[in-house]
Order: sequence, then C-alpha cells, then structure tokens
Amino acid sequence: MGDGPMGDGPTHDDDWRTDRIGAALRGENPTVLRRLSAGFAVIGDVQFLPGYSVLLVDDPRVERLSDLPRAKRLDFLSDMDALGEAVELACRALDPAFRRVNLEILGNTDGFLHAHVWPRYTWEPTDLVCRPVWLYPHENWWDHHHALAPRHDTLRERISSELARTARQG
Repeated sequence: MGDGPMGDGPTHDDDWRTDRIGAALRGENPTVLRRLSAGFAVIGDVQFLPGYSVLLVDDPRVERLSDLPRAKRLDFLSDMDALGEAVELACRALDPAFRRVNLEILGNTDGFLHAHVWPRYTWEPTDLVCRPVWLYPHENWWDHHHALAPRHDTLRERISSELARTARQG
C-alpha cells in the first residue's frame, strides 16, 4: 500500500496494488484471504514477520473508523478481532517462537481505513522484539526476500482456515 509495507508501487503484473479495495471487490486482489462483514482480510505483501495481514475496509471512500455508521464500525472491529485471532492461531501452530499479535489502525500513509495485524516472535532482534514494528529497518519493507511468495502458501492456507472458523463463531 503506497509507501508502507503492503507494496512499493504497481507494475503491469500487479495493477491491483493501485486499487486494492476495488480489486478485492472485483475478485482481482490475489492477497485476499476472505471477505468479512465490513471488509477484506488480506495477507501482507511483506512477510518479514510471517503471518502479517491487513483488514481492508470494503469502501475505499472510508478514511477513518469514525466515517462508518456505528453498526458497520462494530463490524469492522469484530472483523479485525477475527483476523487477529486467526493469525494468532495459525502462527502459534506453525512457529513455536510465536509470542503475540499486535493490532493497529494507523492511517498515516494510505487514505482508506485499514487495520494491521502483526504477529510477533521471540526470534526477533533483541532491540526490536518489544518495540513497534515500524522501527524495523526500512529495507525490510522492500527487500524481495521478505516479499509474499509461494513459500508462504502453508501459512496463508492456515490463516484462511482459522479465519473461516473464527469468523463463523463471531
């Protein structure tokens, strides 16, 4: 997404990056894990913290949580909770060093409402393990070694499976 961790600009092969929500609505966003009540759960373009995911609001004109009517606002927060739980369950099952999940609604770069779901691990560098993920070196956001790739398919499938279960329970 823009200058953040979700991508670094479009190429002809990933035009969906210029309109992530529109592409999700059209079924063309390849990062979508599942459609939820108020948006789309997507796996992040970067995976230097494996399992990083984002909840995108389903209307690109919505810039902040307070733009939503109360019922839809609560749906968005419930969807964020479901995605957070799914990431936690999947990451805990796949990596014994999983520690916790951080949930963030920031809105400083991209102009549409979205929530970041960051899994955190004990193997993180000691100077960063208890600090905000945004303090990681800038290179982590753009290094192709951290890009979402087929090697993340098992993680992606596990998050999707947990999300299907947690979203139904809510």
